[in-house]
Amino acid sequence: MAPMGNNVVVSNMKLEKLLSMKGGKGEASYAKNSQAQAIHARSMLHLLRETLDRVEVVEARDGVAFVVADLGCSCGSNSINVVDVIIKHMMKRYQALGWQPPEFSAFFSDLPSNDFNTLFQLLPPLANYGAVNMEECLAANNHRSYFAAGVPGSFYRRLFPARSVHVFHSTFSLHWLSQVPECVVDKRSSAYNKGRVFIHGAGQSTANAYKKQFQTDLAGFLRARSVEMKREGSMFLVCLARTSVDPTDQGGAGLLVGTHFQDAWDDLVQEGLISQEKRDTFNIPVYAASLQDFKEVVEANGSFTIDKLEVFKGGSPLVVNQPDDASEVGRALANSCRTVCGVLVDAHIGDKLSEELFLRVEHRATMHAKELLEQLQFFHIVASLSFVQ
Repeated sequence: MAPMGNNVVVSNMKLEKLLSMKGGKGEASYAKNSQAQAIHARSMLHLLRETLDRVEVVEARDGVAFVVADLGCSCGSNSINVVDVIIKHMMKRYQALGWQPPEFSAFFSDLPSNDFNTLFQLLPPLANYGAVNMEECLAANNHRSYFAAGVPGSFYRRLFPARSVHVFHSTFSLHWLSQVPECVVDKRSSAYNKGRVFIHGAGQSTANAYKKQFQTDLAGFLRARSVEMKREGSMFLVCLARTSVDPTDQGGAGLLVGTHFQDAWDDLVQEGLISQEKRDTFNIPVYAASLQDFKEVVEANGSFTIDKLEVFKGGSPLVVNQPDDASEVGRALANSCRTVCGVLVDAHIGDKLSEELFLRVEHRATMHAKELLEQLQFFHIVASLSFVQ
């Protein structure tokens, strides 16, 4: 029998310091496996621009920058691309009014474990503000027309000075919980998620614990932003949604990390590579919310007007060149899983067993390639919020 994995269970205290999309530029990195997110984000740009049109524009004053914050920026080019869209759209709004635009500042924020180095390497050089006019800035595809900085920290707490940010943007991040609900890994609790590594297909008590954690976290997020946002500002948020009223049916997220991924963990248990307890103390801290879950928190907070709140069909998270090649589909799904949760798996069972796990994910996904391409669809909650005056 092979030796059991003996790494320390990832505690909630460690989660914030550890959680990140896979960094670098390797095969399973976020930079190489975020094309689907880019496609989904582009399909929602019209909704983002509607949000930006609600931002109150005032004449620029010396020393006062227009501030954009991207929360959950990760380490690929998607965040940079959307910030460019936001700033160029606001520049055009100033131009339409015949006003000289202010200087722009963009803050890229994520947990301290994020690979900010890879992100910053992707940033284009800064345009020369002193020598470039607005028309040149708008046309400068190879340069950025804003100052950039990284802000490490959890967006469930304060990150910025009071009344300092005009636009908050966060896509594909708020479904990540600040922690796995403690009762989910407590054997004495009715919410103990025995035999599973995700909420998908779990019991109702487990689902309720995840829902409560999501709503607690979202409430903390909104409290922090209600202090940091300028009164004329707006916020554009996108997170995973489910279309079922049943929270144990996590839809696309369930297919991605709740079926073949779950089965791969069971393989390791059955082969004696890890213990049942080792599997049962690992849970993915993700919750795909319903519109009602989200709306309840926003309304209870009371600091924001809901300008738009809807479920948007994003499409498949798998981007493959040859859909008929089952092995390519299998690799794509395994890389997608590894991109979003590989860091947590590595910490829980070690690099070698993690490699074994994802090889099994790839094998199982390859056998179900046609089904995955037909059924794996992501839906997103899209929320446009304005500060209550």
